[in-house]
Amino acid sequence: MANSDPVKDNAPLPAFLQTLNLRKALILLILALVVVTTVAVTAFLPKWYRSTASIRVLKIGNTNAVFQAQTSDYYDPYFVQDQLRTIKSPKIIHPVIERLRLNEKIAASLGISTPFPVDFTYDYLTKKNLISVESPKTSSILEITADARDPALAAAIANEIVAIYTEDRINLATAAQKADLAELHSQLDAQAKVVTAQRDAVEKLRAELSISGIDLTNPRNNDMEVERLRQMQSTLVALNVDANSLKTRYESFRDIPPEKRLTLVNAQLIEDPGIQRLQQTYLEAEQNVTKLSARLGEAHPEMIVARDNLAKIKNQLIAQLTGYEYTLKSKAGEAEARVTGLKKQLDEARAAQIENAAKRMRPFEEAVQKLDEATRLYTTFKLTLRQREIDYNQPKRPVEVLSKAEAKIEPARPSWPVNISFALLFGAVLGIGAALLIDMFDASFRSVADTERRLQRPVLGVIPASLSARKPAEEPLDPSEDEPFRVLQTNITLALRNKPKTGAHTLVMLSAGPGEGKSTTLLRLARAMGAAGERVLLIDADLRRPTQHHLLNVAKTPGLADLLQSKVTLDQCRSRNIAPGLDFIPSGSVSGFTLSLFYADRLKEILADLRGQYDRIVFDAPPIIGVSDAAVITSLMDNVLLLIQYRRNPLSMVLRAQQTITGLDKEILGVVLNRVPKNAGADYSYYSKNYAYYGAKKRDRAGEPADEKIAFPEKK
Repeated sequence: MANSDPVKDNAPLPAFLQTLNLRKALILLILALVVVTTVAVTAFLPKWYRSTASIRVLKIGNTNAVFQAQTSDYYDPYFVQDQLRTIKSPKIIHPVIERLRLNEKIAASLGISTPFPVDFTYDYLTKKNLISVESPKTSSILEITADARDPALAAAIANEIVAIYTEDRINLATAAQKADLAELHSQLDAQAKVVTAQRDAVEKLRAELSISGIDLTNPRNNDMEVERLRQMQSTLVALNVDANSLKTRYESFRDIPPEKRLTLVNAQLIEDPGIQRLQQTYLEAEQNVTKLSARLGEAHPEMIVARDNLAKIKNQLIAQLTGYEYTLKSKAGEAEARVTGLKKQLDEARAAQIENAAKRMRPFEEAVQKLDEATRLYTTFKLTLRQREIDYNQPKRPVEVLSKAEAKIEPARPSWPVNISFALLFGAVLGIGAALLIDMFDASFRSVADTERRLQRPVLGVIPASLSARKPAEEPLDPSEDEPFRVLQTNITLALRNKPKTGAHTLVMLSAGPGEGKSTTLLRLARAMGAAGERVLLIDADLRRPTQHHLLNVAKTPGLADLLQSKVTLDQCRSRNIAPGLDFIPSGSVSGFTLSLFYADRLKEILADLRGQYDRIVFDAPPIIGVSDAAVITSLMDNVLLLIQYRRNPLSMVLRAQQTITGLDKEILGVVLNRVPKNAGADYSYYSKNYAYYGAKKRDRAGEPADEKIAFPEKK
């Protein structure tokens, strides 16, 4: 199996991914906080259970459906939308609230002993979407959903809505039939009285004229005049029925308020297809205005056009309905006129017949004819009533229940998968947004070129962040781990090659603030100098917060503070050969001691004695900003290194440190960038590629097979 290519493994990431990689701890922290908060809130949220009932809504047909041709159902989106609004209307929900006593139960669930008013309970259920009605596209199926904290109550609400809505649809289907039946019963009773009275009149004439043996139900009379009278009588009966029907239809339509005629779609009252199509167009325009008003203002052009269109259609529809009312009225008047005219003709024919008939039989025959006419009309009313009663008693199925609502075991809200998914998404977006926002306002140095351009000093070394996990005193597992410090040591040597040398070069490494890894970097640099064959002395001059003795696992005393106060000799406080070519002087243990100008001359004397013994004398000093010891030490040094931790301190702070050093008449030899993360940038990755290449070559020399050659990209 081929070894991975270190160059390819350390390829620079895009700027966006570099920012995310740099701020991944912040992103993960924000993500964790959002998820934990969501889990805690979800755990304490009240549980809501959801139950759903499914029904299919059918259109209400004509009342005489048994005796007329059946029409096939078709999908009407406007009809379905009307039913959705009807189910959520107070007409349906108010009875549900009263039957299930929801006003008391909802008030009790909210800790209120007094029941809510029915209107308030209705608003609570609808505005909080505890009751919802939906319909799949191109389908007459309605899904009625109810939410409640009690699963049994949720199922009861959904089923009760279905029951009350079914009753309402049945009542609507039978309302017109009830009115027809009541009118027919009234006419039948009146006609029965007429038949009875006419029969009594015939029997009275029979007794007066001593007539017997004549069948009153079918008297034999072959006279053509009598047959014509019978035909006219039959026509009169039919015209009378039509006239009554037209009159009833006109009065029913006349009693409907004008504002309710706009949405009246009833084939029994309005038979004009043009008006029905215009009504559907009006409903469509009205729905369009409702949809636009939810997302547009009243002054929006689309809203204005939609309202103008609705007004035009409404005016047309009102005009059509008004004309239709006049038409019904005219037809009813014409029918009554025809009945009146036919009655007049019939009376005239009867008068002529009476004049031509025998005087003795004429009154009796007239009485028999009237009885026959009354009996025929009575029979017609009776048959019509029977027909309507059969239609009325037919089972009505305007609503078909497909599935009843059942109590659920698992709550619908809060939904753990939805909440956790939303938390992960929101946490990731919030974390990435925070990382990008912080990066946007980050005023620190972002690259080697940026550092050199702003400070006008060369970058002598780039120290990867991965090296901070190992103690400097430990031997590296990979030789490439010390390569950044060997590069830094080489660059320092090259930078000092043209400077006069009268003894050991003194060097201090400074940082703008604490915690930037200065002590660790300086120790590894000193070890690299010693490994290169130089005699190096490391002095821990950070008397406030000494660190070197911890890194080297040696005693802190005696040290520099004791030496400056002449309490010990140089050999007593100096540790020799703690590493190849490296000696060490710790800070000492004098409590409250500071390196003031009072001890500057003493430090000069010590350095004069040490210059002839070493090639390099390096000082670990406190931060240059805020601590006076660093200025005293810097004023005595030959060379100064400025260490900057990658994207830690703002640019102004680093520039202030540079100004402080310049104010001491000292020139910064170079800059060391510390704790640079992997894939921090193109110029940073170039250094890490070389380090990886060095480590790979070392392994090749150690005898490990290299399956692939390492190819470096050209430096841009």
